[in-house]
Amino acid sequence: MAARIRELIGSRKLVPVAVDQIDVDADLYELGMTSFASVQLMLALEEAFDIEFPERMLNRKTFATLAAIDRSVAELTGGRA
Repeated sequence: MAARIRELIGSRKLVPVAVDQIDVDADLYELGMTSFASVQLMLALEEAFDIEFPERMLNRKTFATLAAIDRSVAELTGGRA
């Protein structure tokens, strides 16, 4: 799942740094991800993992780090991804 998340971020160039160099706990917003890019990421994740983010997860914290994104996707997929 983590590799797929990195691939989605990298292929869409949602941060201006090489995604393979990003630590799982690095703040993606501090690395240059914009709020528009986070919406693009959310839509890409929903499509890739066949999930829908509930309103309670539509916040900066959910998409702030690779680890947070991975946890959120795992929660929504029941770990099936």
